[in-house]
Order: sequence, then structure tokens, then C-alpha cells
Amino acid sequence: TMVCFISLDTVMKLSLERYSLVQVTWARFFFASVFAVLLCGRQLPGLLRSSVPGVQLTRTILLMTTTGLFNAGVSRLPLATATTIMFMTPILVTVLSIAILGEHVGIRRWVGIGIGFLGAVIVVQPWGAMEASFSAGVLFLLAAAFTNASYQIATRQVRFDDPLTSLLFTAAGGALVTSILLPAHWSTPDATGWLLMVGSGFAGALGHFFLIRAFRHAPASVVAPFSYSSLVWATLFGFLIWGQLPDTATWIGAALIISAGLYIFL
Repeated sequence: TMVCFISLDTVMKLSLERYSLVQVTWARFFFASVFAVLLCGRQLPGLLRSSVPGVQLTRTILLMTTTGLFNAGVSRLPLATATTIMFMTPILVTVLSIAILGEHVGIRRWVGIGIGFLGAVIVVQPWGAMEASFSAGVLFLLAAAFTNASYQIATRQVRFDDPLTSLLFTAAGGALVTSILLPAHWSTPDATGWLLMVGSGFAGALGHFFLIRAFRHAPASVVAPFSYSSLVWATLFGFLIWGQLPDTATWIGAALIISAGLYIFL
């Protein structure tokens, strides 16, 4: 899942250098829908039925919002920094799992949550003067981390639906809404542009299919910390493509966030 998601983030960041936010977000959902339909095959009519359609609709809205917010943020920040801020998602999942899923979280997990938030503060560095673009990117990504945590909680609530049903709802719903906005933001892609857009749909569909299967087999607070492995891929891709490496504050904050998440997991 994490390899797929960082590949998706990388492709979308590259696409945003050439195309609008709406068009890149549309491509991610539209081509994910195409791949989802191909995965379903002849089972498609039966997979369109959900036992919890309201929760599926909520998931769709949350994922669509997360994607838009993340794209707006990652276009302004280095990939590894954006990924580190998104590491708040597992910690927020733990917090939300108490209120929404009724999962038990003891005092030691609360200590871990506090350390994780401290790490996020070090990465964001709110005490220093930041460029307006960087500040806006941070705010977009913090909001994306919250909506992403809510999406993962909702995914845990639809675990009795077929994974392909959940994938269809999110992909098709996002494609429908962004298609309405697309005409005002369309720029005809070249061959490379089409390749990037198809690639984003494939990586997104595969990543969310794996994520849905993961949440079928384990509690949300157990699955979520595995997302920390994505920093390895984000740092590698960011260096190879943009020549960017995380600064010292990002490494320190990431170490605290990852340590907190793994402590919560243990």
C-alpha cells in the first residue's frame, strides 16, 4: 500500500507542474474507476450493492477531500516534508478510533499521541518565519491528515463489504464530482501527460485496494503505523526526481512521529 501511495503522490506532484489541481485530481479518480471496473469484471453488478451505503458515501467524500488538500499541499512542499506531515494520520486514527469505533486507548497510547504531536510541531516550526506558499502548504497537509484519518476510520466501518465494492464507491464518486468541474480546468495532455494521469489512477486504485484489505484483517490502530515506511520511498523519489532531501528539523520530527506511532502500535 505504501509503495503504491508514494508512487501516486510522486506522479501527482509531477503532474501538478504541468496541469491544474482539478485535472490532476480528476485523472487520479477517473482512471482508478477504470481499473476498478476491470478488476470487478462480470461481478460488477453485484459489487455495486453495499450493506452500508451511507458510510461508503462518507468515505468517498473524505477521500476526495483528502486528495484535493494533499495535491494543494504537495505542490508547495518537498515530497518528503509533505509525507512527514501526513504521518499525523495514524496518530489521528488512534484518537478518532476512541470516539467513533469505541476502541480502548490507555494512558501509554496517550503519551505516544503527545510525542507524535510534538514531532509534527518540530516539522512545521510554527515559531519561525515561513514563506506564504510553505505556510499554505502546511495548512493544506494538516487538514489532509485529519480527513485521511477520518477516511481510514470509515474504511474500518465498511470492512464487511467486498473490498472491490469499497474501491468502486470511492473511485467512481470522485470521478463523478471532479468531472463536473473539469471543463473549466482542462488542458489537453501530451503523451507524457496521459501516461502520468493513467499511472496515478493505477497506483491509487491498487493502493486503496490493498488498504481496504488490510483494514478487513486488523484494527485501525494496528494497521495505521505501517504507513511510516513511506518516508523511505518519499525521500528516495524526492531526491532522484527533484534533488530534494529533508532538512534536519524534518528528520527530527519524523523520528519523533514514527517512534510515537510504533510505540502506540506495540
